[in-house]
Amino acid sequence: MPDRRRNNSSSTPTLSEVADAANVSSATVSRAFSRPELLSRETVARVHSVAARLGYVPNHAARALSTGRIGNIALIVPDITNPFFAAMMRGGQATARECGYATFIGDSDETPEVEDILLTKLSAQVEGFIIASSRLHTKQILEHARKRPCVLVNRDIPGTVRLLVDSGPSYGQALEHLVSLGHRSIAYVAGPAFSWSNSQRYGTVTRRAAELGVEILRVPTSRPSFEAGQACVDELVLTGATAVLAFDDVMAQGIMAGLAARGLSVPGDYSVIGCDGILAPTLFPPLTSIATHCAEAGRQAVELLVAMLQGKPLAHKRINLVTEFVIRATTQAPRSQRAKAGLHRLTTTE
Repeated sequence: MPDRRRNNSSSTPTLSEVADAANVSSATVSRAFSRPELLSRETVARVHSVAARLGYVPNHAARALSTGRIGNIALIVPDITNPFFAAMMRGGQATARECGYATFIGDSDETPEVEDILLTKLSAQVEGFIIASSRLHTKQILEHARKRPCVLVNRDIPGTVRLLVDSGPSYGQALEHLVSLGHRSIAYVAGPAFSWSNSQRYGTVTRRAAELGVEILRVPTSRPSFEAGQACVDELVLTGATAVLAFDDVMAQGIMAGLAARGLSVPGDYSVIGCDGILAPTLFPPLTSIATHCAEAGRQAVELLVAMLQGKPLAHKRINLVTEFVIRATTQAPRSQRAKAGLHRLTTTE
């Protein structure tokens, strides 16, 4: 088919020219860039190939004015450096690209006021939000959800669409594992005060500890970071605990470093368990941890948001993602238990 641009090679190619060259309608070209999920993969690939050859670039601003679709979504997280959120962002962004959306990332720095500002200012530039581990009050979240479609990750608010990484049962298994090794005084190094995940994990641990007849000692921290893990070690040692359940792997790594700086070994002097499972296999010794499938959480959250933007009825939808407790090399029987076992073996031998 003749190329309309031959007589005017300096002109900008139009949507109609791409349609003619690809032998499809103008509406199909528009959908290939704005709603690719409505077309076959072959058609989308052909349109994109022809557009690239002609040098066509879709006018997203014009499309937004005519259709109300901006083609952007936003993912708001409390700490962009945390491996859980980094993995979740990668999984979410990949899925968003497949669905034809660009992703804006907002880091609230564990600060509710910053989170509120990000949601307010970005609302004019995106079609919807994924809000991960929000630190806002429930009323504020509901106000933002009324303005733009929102999917909440790890915040359980009735009436919203939410995806929950359910680590509570795995923390129960982690506690049972420590008790089976002989630990009776166990520290829980806490996460942020407004964290839904922190409430779920601590609640599960305290309930199960009561059933098992063991002591849980809560050690507060300023935020879930390596530095906070290191800084809490003095208080941790003073509790007399022999094992630690940390809020996440990053804090567990900090705790292990802080213990090492005091000449204390893991698991020789303290057993340590983390959560998320991203850093865990790379540490030395490899960290016993809870795998939370962060990337999958990002993928499913974007799928939920895209479904909402397509008008699918998802009100009040609540999805739970299961987690797994993975034993590696940072847990063993407490030193006193091992000493008794050694004495018993010595006495039996004699």
